[in-house]
Amino acid sequence: MIYSQTVTLKNGKEALIRNGVAADGEAVFENFNLTHAQTDFLLSYPDENSYDPKQEARFLAEKTASPNETELVAIIDGKIAGTAGIEAAGTKYKVRHRAEMGISILREYWGLGLGRALVRACIDCAKTAGYTQLELNAAAENERALSLYRSLGFIEYGRNPRGFNSRLSGYQELVYMRLEL
Repeated sequence: MIYSQTVTLKNGKEALIRNGVAADGEAVFENFNLTHAQTDFLLSYPDENSYDPKQEARFLAEKTASPNETELVAIIDGKIAGTAGIEAAGTKYKVRHRAEMGISILREYWGLGLGRALVRACIDCAKTAGYTQLELNAAAENERALSLYRSLGFIEYGRNPRGFNSRLSGYQELVYMRLEL
């Protein structure tokens, strides 16, 4: 899926949000490791990264070629500041109307509106792909993220009190959210 949009952030800088391509493999690999070390609210830790830069490049190429899934990169001053993506919940008839999304942003870019821009881009991509529901989950302690998602129309539909098992704090409650498109 091809996507490209430039947005102006709260600090006046521009961010180019576009689909990641194979040439971004090394930078996205490094971004993953940094973002996953900077917060305990993401699914995994840097040492659990199952890709190397070449595998990341292949993954990005596959997502670019996909008609219904994408991995987006946000570029600020030539640097990948964040990533976000959507993927199908499944291929069976009963679930193919649903997509799941994930997002991560380098800490130095938090609070600038980049998260809002990336989530909006994911919503646009999900609509373009023909999905009628976009889903995500977030740690209940991550109030900033939950507030963002709610402001964009996501509603809570459940919680899992032991959704994550953090190496730092033990069990973390997950909030399941969805947006009807």
